[in-house]
Amino acid sequence: MAMSAGVVLLCYLFVGLLDSFHFRLKLHGGEKKESAEYAPEVLSALDMLIKPLRIQVEKTYSAPLAKVGYTKETVEDSTGTKSRIYPPLLYEGSHLLGTDKVGQDVLYLSLKAIRTGLIVGTLTTLIMLPFAVLLGISAGYFKGWVDDLIQYLYTTLSSVPGVLLIAATVLILQVYMDTHADDFKSSVERADVRLFFLCLILGTTGWIGLCRLLRGETLKISTLEYVQAARALGVSHGKIIMRHILPNVMHIILISAVLDFSGLVLAEAVLSYVGIGVDPSMISWGNMINSARLEMAREPIVWWSLASAFVMMFGLVLSANIFSDAVRDALDPRLRGKSS
Repeated sequence: MAMSAGVVLLCYLFVGLLDSFHFRLKLHGGEKKESAEYAPEVLSALDMLIKPLRIQVEKTYSAPLAKVGYTKETVEDSTGTKSRIYPPLLYEGSHLLGTDKVGQDVLYLSLKAIRTGLIVGTLTTLIMLPFAVLLGISAGYFKGWVDDLIQYLYTTLSSVPGVLLIAATVLILQVYMDTHADDFKSSVERADVRLFFLCLILGTTGWIGLCRLLRGETLKISTLEYVQAARALGVSHGKIIMRHILPNVMHIILISAVLDFSGLVLAEAVLSYVGIGVDPSMISWGNMINSARLEMAREPIVWWSLASAFVMMFGLVLSANIFSDAVRDALDPRLRGKSS
């Protein structure tokens, strides 16, 4: 199961990396770079790899693998007779997961959203881990005024509602972007900047839970005999932390990091749903779910956009949890040498 989960994660990572290489197609011009003209649309390596999904656009909704439209239209034949029929699609049976309101392929949107989910989960986790590990272990190991100061810091931060802080930051950034539109070369760059700041604010406020766990575990480990013996022999604090404290809390770090990664992937969907997440022009599972809110209320119901976003998020979160459990068991000193 762990190997299968690892393969699934590699597939997600591969798609996310392909979608991170952005470029513009060269239209025409001279040999010199200054005289060349480029297309206004910013594409990625993934766009070129799955070009049929990107260019095969219908008029509006169509069900998965359908050959006709999802809603009836009034058509007039050569004799002038009008009738209500399901119109044939331009690309019959080519949309595995159907199309959305503007006719875009839902599979294409789901694959493009992988990059957003990976960036939100991975970058935010990498931002919060140094704060949590450094402050949590320092508070539990040094105790005294260091512990009091760190406790005061994360208690103060935890008293501020996270949603309000995120909303305020995103709104301030949005005002800056609107007043300095010339600073951004394209809508893709503008969306990436907003995504980075969203990850930054999530990372600087999301380390509190892991910091508390590491503080409590470090308080327990620092009282054990081998740590006390190392202190008595004059071993430096840095070596004690690296050799004795950190390896024994690594399993907590891994579990919390993966759980936080999974929670952040889901948090992006919630934040986009309330309008303070990623840029509306950026394709993400949250924006897909936000659009599906109205689709589920229409008649007939358009269910495939919501189902696609849910399945893609479920696959990423489940495979990450399974793979992390195996890595945790391999790195936990208390489980080494034991048969599975």
